[in-house]
Amino acid sequence: MKLQELILFENDDLIALNKPSGLLSIPDREGKEPSLKYLLLEKFNEIFTVHRLDRETSGLIIFAKNAEAHKHFSLQFEARKTVKLYNGLVMGAPVEQEGSIDAPIAENTVKRGTMLIHKRGKQALTDFKVLKNFKIYSWMQFRIHTGRTHQIRVHAKAIGHPLVCDAIYGDGRPVFLSSFKSKFNLSKNEPEERPLLNRLALHASRLKINDLQGNTIELTAPLHKDLKATLQQLEKRSR
Repeated sequence: MKLQELILFENDDLIALNKPSGLLSIPDREGKEPSLKYLLLEKFNEIFTVHRLDRETSGLIIFAKNAEAHKHFSLQFEARKTVKLYNGLVMGAPVEQEGSIDAPIAENTVKRGTMLIHKRGKQALTDFKVLKNFKIYSWMQFRIHTGRTHQIRVHAKAIGHPLVCDAIYGDGRPVFLSSFKSKFNLSKNEPEERPLLNRLALHASRLKINDLQGNTIELTAPLHKDLKATLQQLEKRSR
């Protein structure tokens, strides 16, 4: 993996990247697996974590390049002054085309590493909008006002439409073309069908944040190939 191919924007204070699904944002406790921050530290003398994305989530993430910028950007996230937009493919078709989910999220004390909606949890607010209804799936936009662990995944499950390929909050099953293409024929060269998508269908797409001079920076991360190809196939079948 070439770090240069992931860079979306860079100036003296920050670097924005389009993280692939499956790559850690920052090192885990063991520190044995590669992470985006580790790759950045190989390039820069120092780098500062501003926020993070789940390992399974792809898309836009920023890191600060100096201590002053780190404080500046971190305070914006803490004060909820940033605009964070995600796109996700969910199971089924929500009845409500747009709305908000305001439900507290807490750690699941029975199943460690997972989250649930519970009154002892911290406030979590997510706005959602259906962008395209494919019947078996729906392409949605999410805006998170709080940054709880697994927030979109938990809230999507709460409205009865978990994210596609979510092994924790959904059924975890991959997307196959044969599941929605009526006349599907396997290529002679392939012994078995390969999935169109076999990872969490969640992508951090846009971020609006102010730089140290007070100017607004709007960043966008294009979809990675697997998610883009899945949407293209769904679009074809829905015409």
